[in-house]
Amino acid sequence: MCHCHLHQMEEVEALSSIYGDEWCVIDEASRIFCIKISNDMEETKLTACLQIILPPDYPSVAPPIYQINAAWLRGSERVRLANSLEDLYVEHAGESILYMWVEKIREFLLEKAQDSETVERSKTANVTAEEDVDDQDVPDFTRLTLSAEEAQRFLEHTIDEEAPPIKHGGCITDRRSTFQPHLAPVLTPRQVKAALERLYDNKKIASATHNIYAYRIYYEEKNSFLQDCEDDGETAAGGRLLHLLQILDVRNVLVVVSRWYGGILLGPDRFKHINNCARSILVQEGYTASSVSCPQFFRTLARVEETSELVF
Repeated sequence: MCHCHLHQMEEVEALSSIYGDEWCVIDEASRIFCIKISNDMEETKLTACLQIILPPDYPSVAPPIYQINAAWLRGSERVRLANSLEDLYVEHAGESILYMWVEKIREFLLEKAQDSETVERSKTANVTAEEDVDDQDVPDFTRLTLSAEEAQRFLEHTIDEEAPPIKHGGCITDRRSTFQPHLAPVLTPRQVKAALERLYDNKKIASATHNIYAYRIYYEEKNSFLQDCEDDGETAAGGRLLHLLQILDVRNVLVVVSRWYGGILLGPDRFKHINNCARSILVQEGYTASSVSCPQFFRTLARVEETSELVF
């Protein structure tokens, strides 16, 4: 499998986990997808549908082929939005761009909904015909950035560093396999190691068939990330998990997903469960926008157990 195709698969899995039912596969073989995007304003709701085709050499060389369908989007507004998407692509050439595009369009919707003239046009164009759209906000990642002083204070504390607090998320059970996420705030590699050691001290977690993890640590003074991942026998799962963290732009966090294998092979569904678990606990702990619609965890196959405690 070529590198571009693998990268596309990981990005699509991550976006499916982030946006749930709003993400739609039109033709998987031809790499055609669409996503319904809306603002969060009840009285002046605007919606748009972004249709995309992923060329074979995306993201390394070519941009996605896209079309925006929205009754209210015309003339100069359409040109301005298209230019902003193209600017994003140029700025991040060679990177996964779809998440940034979706959130840029959502930001555009919010701005236009606050314009009284656009509100009047939206009413005459009947753009509120799509019902039951979940409220959504533009993610605010600024609160996750540590000041240089805070980062330095933690970086200097490298001897006998205590394990950070660990949170446990709800479980997903599918065909006797159980997945559960765990999260710890981390600022140094030593804290990552300490958190993992504390997790593995728990016999239940230590007995998991796989403990997949990924972490990202942001060093503000260097404007760079220290990040890594581990498959723990679940081939390519760690890289997919790290890709999700990158798309969501979360930082200073370790996410571990434990899987207890139930004897039935799940195929690609296992990666979806891992990503869904990870995204769920990131939302739970405030690392990303909680208003992004929750995925429907495979209604006919999976059972979601609502618990914030470690499962036994």
